[in-house]
Amino acid sequence: MQRTDFGEMACSIARTLDVIGEPWSPLVLRDVYVGFTRFEQIQADLGISRKVLTERLNHLVDHGVLERRPYDARPRYEYVLTEKGAELFDLLMVMVGWGDKWLAGKAGPPVLYRHHACGEISHVDLRCAHCGEPMHADDIDLLPGPGAAN
Repeated sequence: MQRTDFGEMACSIARTLDVIGEPWSPLVLRDVYVGFTRFEQIQADLGISRKVLTERLNHLVDHGVLERRPYDARPRYEYVLTEKGAELFDLLMVMVGWGDKWLAGKAGPPVLYRHHACGEISHVDLRCAHCGEPMHADDIDLLPGPGAAN
C-alpha cells in the first residue's frame, strides 16, 4: 500500500502532518524536549520498538526537526531540537491545552507548565500576532494565500 505524500499538498496542515503525522513522532519530540536525548532513553520511556524509533528519528532528522550529535567515540548519538523543532513543539503545546481541557478527566492535567516570564502556571493561548486578541476557529476567515493551489 502506497502512502499519500502529504508534503506535496498545497495545505500547511497536510505538510505538517507529513513531518509529525505518524503517532510516535510527537511523543519522540516531547521526550527530546524534556531531556531524553539518547536513543536508549527514548526507547525505554516510550516502549517503542527499536526499528520504529530508528525510523522516526531518521525521519525527524531528515526533516530538520531534530539534529543528531555524536556523544561517544563509538558512533552513538544524542538528539536535540533544532530551531524548526522548537517551533514545532509550540504546536504540541496547543495539543496539550486541548488534551488538558477535554481529556484530562477528574484527575486533571498530568503536567503543569510554569511560564518563565511571569513565574505563573499557565497554558497556551492563541492570539493574533497583530492585535493581540484571541484567535480561534470562530474568530477567523480563510482567504487564498500566495501558495494556494490553482
